[in-house]
Amino acid sequence: MKWTWVLVTVLLSFGVLSLGKESLDFPEYDGKDRVHDLNAKNYKSMMKKYDVMVVYYHDHPGSSRVAQRQFDIEELTLELAAQVLDEFDDEDIGVGLIDAKHDKVVAKKLGLDESDSIYIFTDDEVIEYDGELAADTLVEFIFDVLEDPVEIIDNSRELKGFENIEEDIKLVGYFKSHKSEHFEAFADAAEEFHPHIKFFATFSSKVAKALEMKLNEVDFYEPFIDDPVVIPGKPYSEEELVDFIEDNDRPTMRKLQPHNMYEIWDDDVNGEHIIAFAEESDPDGFEFLEILKEVAEDNTNNPDLSIVWIDPDDFPLLLPHWEKVFGIDLSSPQIGVVDADDADSVWMDMDNGEDLPTVDELEDWIEDALSGEVDPDHDDDDDDDDDDDDDDDDDDDDDDDDDDDDDDDDDDDDDDDDDDDDDDDDDDDDDDDDDDDDDDDDDDDDDDDDDDDDDDDDDDDDDDDY
Repeated sequence: MKWTWVLVTVLLSFGVLSLGKESLDFPEYDGKDRVHDLNAKNYKSMMKKYDVMVVYYHDHPGSSRVAQRQFDIEELTLELAAQVLDEFDDEDIGVGLIDAKHDKVVAKKLGLDESDSIYIFTDDEVIEYDGELAADTLVEFIFDVLEDPVEIIDNSRELKGFENIEEDIKLVGYFKSHKSEHFEAFADAAEEFHPHIKFFATFSSKVAKALEMKLNEVDFYEPFIDDPVVIPGKPYSEEELVDFIEDNDRPTMRKLQPHNMYEIWDDDVNGEHIIAFAEESDPDGFEFLEILKEVAEDNTNNPDLSIVWIDPDDFPLLLPHWEKVFGIDLSSPQIGVVDADDADSVWMDMDNGEDLPTVDELEDWIEDALSGEVDPDHDDDDDDDDDDDDDDDDDDDDDDDDDDDDDDDDDDDDDDDDDDDDDDDDDDDDDDDDDDDDDDDDDDDDDDDDDDDDDDDDDDDDDDDY
């Protein structure tokens, strides 16, 4: 799992807010180093020292300044979490780092196979944390880990609390007592999925009657689905319960939350997700969410349908990123198909939330999405075709321009030839005129010379007479 999403919560946690009440001050990092660097020499002693050990198996930051700064932020997040957990009296909780480059041997011995992941070691269980790397979210998850895997429902008030849980998978079993072997099998199965799936049990006949349950029965509730599925074959062994849950742990509709965001994103259907954005506190968002729930209720038996609901209020820092990547406006409800790897997407046209689809319209669109008629890859192909058409048009325009240019050049050449001919004729005429003028001048000069010669001869004759 990669910590590629914005890590800002920790930075906000480092300053003490002036709220006027000391009891409302957020924890401020006190500068004490509590996070241990685990290596081959110390990891065994550190694992024995604490009841619960939180291990961040991280990539080596290397020489990259950006990677080092990113790792510094992650380490500060863990330091703040360790400081808060240090004040927890019931359990000794330690936090450690394992470098994927320098401490491969340690990671292998602990069974860590995915870097940039957080693992929680408690008793004989290893639980992977697939949520946001933020101090508050991580601490809340660890507190959930420390809770009992099975919560007991004893009265109507606790039953009401159970019924109000609708965003998570939950199971409830009715057993004779804590000592029942069937309850023990149920509790053992709960440890396999704790804290990701919630397990409840009751020993009260009144509570069982309200839930319409028979003795040793276990009911499985999908998120946002009112009616449970009765697990067949009671009484059950631990293996039978585990197998049923593993076969049904992808709900028809589920909510992306900070503590499970990577777990859900990795659990795609054929490389794609049907994503629905709806703000529950907004009237349009609430209405659209109710439509989604009805669609999920109608299609709960479809194994290929899994709608991921995202409430924008839960991820305010990601809104600009999602709007840019998906090209949508999250101020109104949206539903689309998203490629889990490259985030290519195609979205249902809902007129900016002004005209929400009916249940039937949404089911038709989802059916098209499941059949492949609505597909992000097809949308990309259409874009490529449009680009090809544009290129063809450009080529045609270029050809037309070239033809026009050739015609213009021919016309220009003809005009130039005509001009040259005219110029040549004019030059010839001018030359002829010049030649005639020269001949006339020569004749005149010859006559003048002859006259002069005659005059000279006469003068000579006169001289002879004197």
